Amino acid sequence: MQNTQALFVNSEIGTLKRLLVHSPDSGLGKVVPSKAQDWLFEDIVHLNTIRKEEYDYYTKILLLFLDPEKIKGKLPEIDAEKANRSFYKPDNPAFFKSDKVIELEWLLAEILLNDAIKHSLVASVCAIEGCTFKTQNALMDYDAVSLAKTFISGSAKNKEMLFAPIPNFIFTRDIGITIKDHVLLNKPAKKARTREALLAKYIFFNHPFFKAYQQNIIELTDTYQNLLLPKEEDERKITLEGGDIMVISNDHLLVGVSERTSPEAAAKIAHIVFKKNLMERVTIIKIPKKRDYMHIDTVFTQVKKNVWVMLGNFSKKAVLHEDEDAIERTLELKKDEKIKIKQFHKNDPENSVHFDSLEELLIDISKNDFHCREEDIKIIFSGNNEFPYSAREQWTDSCNLLAIKEGVVLGYDRNDKTAEAFKAAGFQVIHAKELIPQIVAGKINTQQITDTLILMPSAELSRARGGFHCMSMPLLRETVNE
Repeated sequence: MQNTQALFVNSEIGTLKRLLVHSPDSGLGKVVPSKAQDWLFEDIVHLNTIRKEEYDYYTKILLLFLDPEKIKGKLPEIDAEKANRSFYKPDNPAFFKSDKVIELEWLLAEILLNDAIKHSLVASVCAIEGCTFKTQNALMDYDAVSLAKTFISGSAKNKEMLFAPIPNFIFTRDIGITIKDHVLLNKPAKKARTREALLAKYIFFNHPFFKAYQQNIIELTDTYQNLLLPKEEDERKITLEGGDIMVISNDHLLVGVSERTSPEAAAKIAHIVFKKNLMERVTIIKIPKKRDYMHIDTVFTQVKKNVWVMLGNFSKKAVLHEDEDAIERTLELKKDEKIKIKQFHKNDPENSVHFDSLEELLIDISKNDFHCREEDIKIIFSGNNEFPYSAREQWTDSCNLLAIKEGVVLGYDRNDKTAEAFKAAGFQVIHAKELIPQIVAGKINTQQITDTLILMPSAELSRARGGFHCMSMPLLRETVNE
């Protein structure tokens, strides 16, 4: 069903019509080994490769599916050597400027054309970054495009670093999440993401695109009791990143409790969506606080109403230790991390429903939210559930897939065993480098593509530890018939 609103999401798999992205900026190229973990990176990336050989393909795929007029018939000119990638650079006059594939840096530059907003945001950024008054005054003389670039990359026009970059800004899922016609803004746990949250707040509250939805923006705040907690109890504070939120169906929200999202935040979100009558059910999924996992969308994502991809560690078989003999099971020799899942109903929150495994929850969603027959439900496992590939490929985001529409998902080309599992489940697997020329030549119509895993180049992107689910904030999806 076509949705005519500017902003509305009530599933993970409805045909994608509009999303927020951010192209890799020069800040990614400034991540050094000594600061990588402080800036939430496990490795350093090669900037030119991540841009030209990888992320540009993501941009092309998104435009071909969401805004084809921007790109069809123009690719030879766009990708010509002399064009110097100007089509892909948000600060370049030749940038694609789509209202379907929306670039955050472009939105930021547009709100900075307003002098009052510019004054306020310069002061705010300089305050949290500890800039001198001289630097603050100098930034006021920047034009809007240059200032937006500086706020994100951390570097002045003369390339001098004024403050740290925010390399995680490419993970737009984490700045906020669209819940029907509302936007829930993040409250980052890590200091490295503070400026991201500030820039996102200014964009959502000040850009004309979101004007009609300003009353629908949800911000989480700590209680005064939390403000007085000692530092050793920081984990009780309210923290949230969008990778821990999934709008799974019209009446059902999933909330993760993870390394980045606190139990207090999960509880508050449940209360808010119930009070606003946005949801009938909220399922809270507590995963181990491990860097391997980070958010719930690193361990599972939805592919179709009846198809999911997930990490086998949280399957029914793993939770029940069915692969172990009686002695091993009794002694808990292979004691894995625990996952805790509770589902709350708006009208009866006292009587929560417990699920023993993630697999059990996903099957329940397919049956009860989407009315699928149990025999038709498929779980595709990371790395085909083969050790060590399951863990290796989950680390490189085999479970972190973006659905462009139901059954058509984007994933990394390096996850070979997971791709094999998709094939075994009846999916076509095709590389973006092969698919794009066929779409452009008219040999393949995007509307006719079904049950397909589109593989994207990923040698450098995967080092950033986030897949295409992380690198997208859907603003508008078509409504899925339940």
